[in-house]
Amino acid sequence: MKVRIITDSGSDFTSSCPPCVTVLPLTITFGMESFQDGVTLSHQEFYEKLIEDDALPTTSQIAPIQFEDAFRQAVEAGESVVAVILSAKLSGTWQSACIAAEEFPDQVFVVDSETVTIGERILVERAIELADQGMDARSIAAQLEQEKKDIRLVALLDTLEYLKRGGRISSSAAVVGGLLSIKPVVAVQDGEVALLGKARGSKNGNNLLVQLIEKTNGVDFTRPYRLGYTGLNDSLLQKYIADSKALWAGHTEDLPIGTVGGAIGTHAGPGAVAVAFFQKP
Repeated sequence: MKVRIITDSGSDFTSSCPPCVTVLPLTITFGMESFQDGVTLSHQEFYEKLIEDDALPTTSQIAPIQFEDAFRQAVEAGESVVAVILSAKLSGTWQSACIAAEEFPDQVFVVDSETVTIGERILVERAIELADQGMDARSIAAQLEQEKKDIRLVALLDTLEYLKRGGRISSSAAVVGGLLSIKPVVAVQDGEVALLGKARGSKNGNNLLVQLIEKTNGVDFTRPYRLGYTGLNDSLLQKYIADSKALWAGHTEDLPIGTVGGAIGTHAGPGAVAVAFFQKP
């Protein structure tokens, strides 16, 4: 039976998806205007609005009926479904998918990615690889449940301003951080955002990011990996790539790069860089 892979727009698929993948959009609201993430609001447009607006946008989870419609369409087409969803600890979208899946026992299998953005995306890409190898939906979901524990997602923020605007840190901490050019390094661990360290200046921040990656078991280049950035251009990411070339030298000549969308960009702000990979077993 053919496998359909369904995910949410929090996985930040912005380019054309493989035919076996369906992306359902989260809703992003700026004031009185609501948009479908990646459909009626591109990542470029999101950051333009984020920079211009004083108030932070809000993000709404995908409703169960949206998942139910997508699941039914796949099942009626003779497909079984693997749904790879945003971390359940950060969004109610996973619960919506589970509610909808109850209507399709043994046909739809929901996986809590326990991560976000490019971390979620590489798990979707891994699901595509397993489907291409001929695995059925149940086996793919079981394999993803095991392999998701190997995913590491770390990011360097360029500013504390958006964490302040979102109420995640105090105004005084943001001011001091700005004066000292503090660059926090964060990660998604066990489905939640965690602060790993702070550095003064971009160069030290890049070095800290490299050091934290080196402390893992190492990048498994046989499975998907990806770099991402927030904002209107990738200049800071390109600087990080230059500073971290020893990580990639001899392993790959083409680093896959993508933008980080509204689900994380709201709180990270522009100028953040992120790395997601499966660590070696």
